Amino acid sequence: MMNYSPDPPADPPASLTPAVRAEGVTVVRGPRTVLRGLDFTVPRGQITGLLGPSGCGKSTLMRSIVGTQAKVTGTLAVLGSPAGHPTLRTRIGYVTQAPSVYNDLTVRQNLDYFTAILAPALSASDRRHEIDRVLTDVDLTSHADALAGNLSGGQRSRVSLAVALLGTPELLVLDEPTVGLDPVLRRDLWTLFHSIAADRGATLLISSHVMDEAERCHRLLLMRKGEILADDTPDALRTRTGAETVEAAFLHLVDEAATAAHEKETTR
Repeated sequence: MMNYSPDPPADPPASLTPAVRAEGVTVVRGPRTVLRGLDFTVPRGQITGLLGPSGCGKSTLMRSIVGTQAKVTGTLAVLGSPAGHPTLRTRIGYVTQAPSVYNDLTVRQNLDYFTAILAPALSASDRRHEIDRVLTDVDLTSHADALAGNLSGGQRSRVSLAVALLGTPELLVLDEPTVGLDPVLRRDLWTLFHSIAADRGATLLISSHVMDEAERCHRLLLMRKGEILADDTPDALRTRTGAETVEAAFLHLVDEAATAAHEKETTR
């Protein structure tokens, strides 16, 4: 089991060019506006938490960033290029909510398959070296020859993370990677996330609806009903609202937004 430090992560130096820059990002699906003119930035080399209740638009926003969401309007730049640009394919690692592994393959066979897709020019020896590296990163070396379908939920989540780490991506987009895991497994995964950011300078964008995970991020994007309620550090959000926790700060901002919407409606 990996060691866990309860202390919040140290702030890394900010880069001049953000990993993600959004201006007026909007997604309309049928009669429903899923994302409503979002403006925000994701700094490089940090862990940014995307937090909000289920159905608030977190997954749609993540698909927009990795380039798999259709009909996105506004400006969305990722690592200095338009979202979805072909050159971003090997620079972004993406983990969906459902583990993206093949149950009838071993862990190593899963990684070999995805390495062949992501880096077809690698020699067989280089491919083995890359697979060994990510197995070490996610602490799965001892399970390399186990069938993915026989792994626990936490181990399967690690396999999905290992796939996303192939090729040392600059940006990791993780959609609720700890959902369904027990507190110990969630803690261990977050320790790994901090290590990836600190040791590699990678940028992590991690969505969750578990508010205690907000305390483990450098920066937070708080979402509600397709809108960004706040884009700030946990400390700044607590100071701004006078709350003791990020969860209390979020509820305060929700109440503020509801009051403002009600006043706007009554003055029409």
